[in-house]
Amino acid sequence: MRMNEGYSRIFLSGICGTAMASLAGMLKARGYDVSGSDAAVYPPMSTFLEQLGISVFEGFSEQNIEQVKPDLVVIGNALSRGNPEVEHTLDSGIRYASMAETVKELFIRGKRSIVVAGTHGKTTTTAMLAWILESANRSPSFLVGGITGNFGSSFQLGEGEDFVIEGDEYDTAFFDKGPKFLHYLPRIALIKNIEFDHADIYRDLEAIELSFRRLVNIVPRRGLIVAGIGSPPVADLLPAAKSRVATFGIEEGDWQARRIRPEGDGTAFEVVLRGEFWFHFKIPLVGRFNVLNALSAIVAADEVGISPEDIQAALATFKNVQRRLEVCGKVDGVTVYDDFAHHPTAVRETLGGMRAQFPDARIWAIFEPRSQTSRRRIFEEEFARSLGLADVAIITRVHSPKHLESAEVLSPERVVQKIGENGGEAHTFSSTAEIVSFVAANARSGDRVVIMSNGAFDGIHGRLVESLRGLRE
Repeated sequence: MRMNEGYSRIFLSGICGTAMASLAGMLKARGYDVSGSDAAVYPPMSTFLEQLGISVFEGFSEQNIEQVKPDLVVIGNALSRGNPEVEHTLDSGIRYASMAETVKELFIRGKRSIVVAGTHGKTTTTAMLAWILESANRSPSFLVGGITGNFGSSFQLGEGEDFVIEGDEYDTAFFDKGPKFLHYLPRIALIKNIEFDHADIYRDLEAIELSFRRLVNIVPRRGLIVAGIGSPPVADLLPAAKSRVATFGIEEGDWQARRIRPEGDGTAFEVVLRGEFWFHFKIPLVGRFNVLNALSAIVAADEVGISPEDIQAALATFKNVQRRLEVCGKVDGVTVYDDFAHHPTAVRETLGGMRAQFPDARIWAIFEPRSQTSRRRIFEEEFARSLGLADVAIITRVHSPKHLESAEVLSPERVVQKIGENGGEAHTFSSTAEIVSFVAANARSGDRVVIMSNGAFDGIHGRLVESLRGLRE
């Protein structure tokens, strides 16, 4: 659909999602009259929108749209037929669009689009690349699925030619079931890795691979695909590419990360390009997976003409996105982290990175099965292996299991049992209060407690830190 610049009032149904709230901020910055609605309006997005001066209706109602009389309604991908605002929009003939389509037509078109895609690491890599461009005085635009540490925002509208965007493979809207990243006009596509995920909309890995194959197919001949060659499904896509391809990996590919080693609170490594030493880097992040994130950003930055010295300086000062191994508090030698990991591979890489960085520490993993993928039984064996990397693993009750068939639901008890059979220590509790009490009573100085969930997790982060303080005062 061709959108025009004649809009003045734009209404966002489902405005409190991370991407939708970011779009609302971008529209406001561009001068549009922006408002919206959502079923539940609460911090941090409610605060974010309030600070931007954007009116938000709590609850969905056709009266919201009647009151605003928008020229365009942007419909979030969580909404479907039966929603009163969706029905009113369809009945009244108001022009409507998805978030992804709106971003494409009003912000990306005319820019050099750099799309960061893959099952894992998209958010961190997008933030890294945006910071590299910003540090090199390129004034990029970007949109990322979280609050970046360097910018303090999830978006920026810059004056430069580049738009860096996190390319989500999740579906676009109830009227557009294709992945969002197909809307983003990629000149450069980073395809970092591909695994089975989003089990609520993809039936198997082959279905996900098809979506990425379509992404490969729309990169123009003069464009570039930056491909994680260590991921077999990514490697399988490359023969179909019509564009240039640059592969990357740890000791494999055109661009290679070598001599990876913990250094202080971060990780140092060197980059080799087609067999020749290229440059050395240090990132203030832990784990080989973050080295791969950085390496893919390095390749893209080189493609747009940024010097290795400028890339090195930017990466050394990178501050990660909130909820990516973010320290919540330190109490009497016990460090508590908040991490967004909700796929078994992400859990494994997070805990593996912690183990490499802190080999003498006792590591706790507290995991909430909350995402559409992690709540399903299909990943039980993999979660047991991943969580088993911790010295002590705690798995909570499955969030909202009633929305799944009982036979589909992951069993915390089975995961605990499998970890125990492999010689590990694991527990499950029925409430957050029990978890907090158990960890606070048993943690000791030097422990690293990693809390993993893609949701608020009942405020466990702050509750645990306060409980640790209370027991030690």
